[in-house]
Amino acid sequence: MEFTKLFELLIAASLINNFVFTRYLGLCIFFGVTKKMDTSIGMSVTFTSVMVITGALNWLIYKFIMTPLGLGFLEIVIFIGVVACFVQAADTIMKKVAPGLYYKLGIYLALITANCIILAVPLLNVSEGYNFIESLFFGLGSGIGFSLAMIIMASIREKLELADVPISFQGLPISFVVTGLIALAFLGFSGLITL
Repeated sequence: MEFTKLFELLIAASLINNFVFTRYLGLCIFFGVTKKMDTSIGMSVTFTSVMVITGALNWLIYKFIMTPLGLGFLEIVIFIGVVACFVQAADTIMKKVAPGLYYKLGIYLALITANCIILAVPLLNVSEGYNFIESLFFGLGSGIGFSLAMIIMASIREKLELADVPISFQGLPISFVVTGLIALAFLGFSGLITL
């Protein structure tokens, strides 16, 4: 029974409540990084790991430090601080381990700290009352959903470079149109669109 609930949470976070296509969060990095598949995959792995680890760390801090001390009103400030520390560590590690990917991601790697999706995961964990394991699965599902969105969009944008797109739609305008169409498809997962 418990595994079924966790699996439903994972699927709901990745498909039904996808942060990009149904909640419209994280669009800056989504449009900035999805020009090439290799940068999209690198950012997807980075985002997913940051979501899972910071979601778990923030849950632990909230449950065992903030709640007993009555500091729940500081959740946004503390959650951002935890995310910033972890992203700085990931930034340093990536610079040493994968310098090519580090330079391809550029400024978008630093923007992870202030990204609304990264902050949304621990805030939703707290507001939904998830336990530690549920927080991990929610972070993983959210990361998988963001990765899915990035990879789908990168594959389409790479093909669009070879397509005969009217001049007025080249670049970002056609990306917005494609994103809207994909968002409509993802709304089908939630049952909002029926045929």
